[in-house]
Amino acid sequence: MTGNRRDWLLFTGWLLTGASYLLALLAVLSIGLFILPIPVAGTVVLATRRGSRRGLPGLVSSASLPLFLLAYLNRHGPGTYCTTSATGGSCTEGLLNPWFLLAAGLLILAAGLTLFLRIRRRPVI
Repeated sequence: MTGNRRDWLLFTGWLLTGASYLLALLAVLSIGLFILPIPVAGTVVLATRRGSRRGLPGLVSSASLPLFLLAYLNRHGPGTYCTTSATGGSCTEGLLNPWFLLAAGLLILAAGLTLFLRIRRRPVI
């Protein structure tokens, strides 16, 4: 496997591991403890690989994934969003502005990618 592809796989692995840690933290009161062994195993697998430090900025980028989810869930915001059907209707109040969430997610993702690309230029230790 080429070094370029390996670096991107390590970045993606760390990104998914960080996202799993965030999911376990956010769901700690329900299923978080059952999810926690997955990112721990991912950390062990990734940390034992040679040159895995080059993919660590994926952990920074993983913080953008919950923001993208929140932006999607609030896509009809800000404010109140009502739907109607043949049998009635419902309203959702207090939706956030999805553009701010999307911008913050893109900023964090870009920061992790920029850090990753800078680290890739350095020689492997």
